[in-house]
Amino acid sequence: MSINTEREINIAYIGGGSRGWAWRLMTDLALEKDLRGTVKLYDIDREAAKTNEIIGNKISSKPEVPGKWHYIAVETLDEALYGADFVVISILPATFTEMYSDVHTPERYGIYQSVGDTTGPGGLIRGLRTVPMYIEFAEGIKKNCPDAWIINYTNPMAICLKTLYEIFPKIKAFGCCHEVFGTQELLVDVVKHFLNIEDKISRRDIKVNVLGINHFTWFDKATYQTVNIFPLYEKFIDKYYEEGYEREKGLWERNYFASANRVKFDLFRRFGLIAAAGDRHLAEFIPYIYLVDKETVKRWKFTLTPVDWRIKNREMLIALSKEFASGQRDIPLNPSGEEGVMQMRALWGLDTFVTNVNLPNKGQIPNLPMGAIVETNAVFTRDDVRPVYAGELPQDLASIMIRHISNQELIVKAVLEKDLNLAKRAFLNDPAIEKLSVDKATELFNEMINNTKEYLKATFDL
Repeated sequence: MSINTEREINIAYIGGGSRGWAWRLMTDLALEKDLRGTVKLYDIDREAAKTNEIIGNKISSKPEVPGKWHYIAVETLDEALYGADFVVISILPATFTEMYSDVHTPERYGIYQSVGDTTGPGGLIRGLRTVPMYIEFAEGIKKNCPDAWIINYTNPMAICLKTLYEIFPKIKAFGCCHEVFGTQELLVDVVKHFLNIEDKISRRDIKVNVLGINHFTWFDKATYQTVNIFPLYEKFIDKYYEEGYEREKGLWERNYFASANRVKFDLFRRFGLIAAAGDRHLAEFIPYIYLVDKETVKRWKFTLTPVDWRIKNREMLIALSKEFASGQRDIPLNPSGEEGVMQMRALWGLDTFVTNVNLPNKGQIPNLPMGAIVETNAVFTRDDVRPVYAGELPQDLASIMIRHISNQELIVKAVLEKDLNLAKRAFLNDPAIEKLSVDKATELFNEMINNTKEYLKATFDL
């Protein structure tokens, strides 16, 4: 990409009808004074993209916002991608009907998932129908904007990125996840608790070395100024291990996305590193400890997020989008806390920025497979993202990750080779499945495949 920082930016938003991530991006772009340009919104839900076109332009027209952007809902993927400098991908692979099967069909077999979008039976089947979509995206990017930077927010993160790089090896893609931010916020509370600091501390004041895979991410170093946080964190865990810790006590019982951090605390005692994702995600990588049954989940003080809630929340967001678009409700201009726009600033040559992202392993974690999608810090500068050398993981942790990496990569290979048996092998190798006999596991696999066949029949002989 030949960057002229004076010219306007072209952004393609795949999933531009999003009623969460899109609004956050629109707000952050509006609050950024040094960037301006055009955002093309592409979504298979054309009406949602058209509504977001109205919302985006309303935000941009506010006299108080410094960032001026023109939003256009377009009809085709090629039209969105042509000439893009940045491509943002934030989609729901299929519908909530398929996600309902991902999450809840395994429950009839005694298998529980707290999220169901990354690993476990739900994450793997979701990945199976996501790969064909990402093949199309990669081919479109190669044809229309080969030098663009691709920012992926969709889960399963590793499967999405692996597909992009398999189809277009020269693609410039990375994946963003805000799970690490929440753990930095927890460490802010740890520091304040022991150092008696009254001043405001930002999570960015907590400097961490990030290493792992998406949603099973870890810190092996964490500091505040000259203070090593690890001894403080260990004392903090000793104090709160049994009851857990929340800024708002009991929130985990009222909010499907909250937890009391007990899984994090337990993982520290097991592995000696700070687990840096939310408890709901972490639990799915070691389900034989934290997801044995509903009583176990309750004891660890997190929740299983039901898809029924997601469906109801979508209806609320649809209603809210209509109110925003019609002017019945004013659109709030609050920074989202996400970092996509800061990454764009740096890639555009306006800043240097360091944050955690998902990229192919080029040696930043030496004892994980080369080419696997891993999560570490990276340095963003003009037209460049360089992963930071994070070092080796403890071997016991690495072995857990390698199993999940193998399953995720087998899912990608299954689609590329149109071999459903490879997908079945990945499914049978997931730790959540090992409690079942081969016959029962195969029965579950076949049932889940049948429930998502509309998105697989073009790839596999079903």
